[in-house]
Amino acid sequence: EDFIMTFEKIRAIIVDQLGVEEDMINMETNMMKDLEADSLDAVEIILGVEDEFEIEIPDDVAEKLETVSDLVAYVDENLDK
Repeated sequence: EDFIMTFEKIRAIIVDQLGVEEDMINMETNMMKDLEADSLDAVEIILGVEDEFEIEIPDDVAEKLETVSDLVAYVDENLDK
């Protein structure tokens, strides 16, 4: 499934950025609450996702992406298939 690959790539970006364990991250993970990401971390994660998938995530959208599944869903919807 596409979304599994998307999830794995996004998870790798988050692991890289936050230095957390892979098994701490699932679709329900809230980046701020569960992983204690701060706003700078969040920006770095978004930039990493934009680079990885070659998409643009507008700031007003990025602010609303709280969980890993929000991010995966946004990427999947906006990737050029």
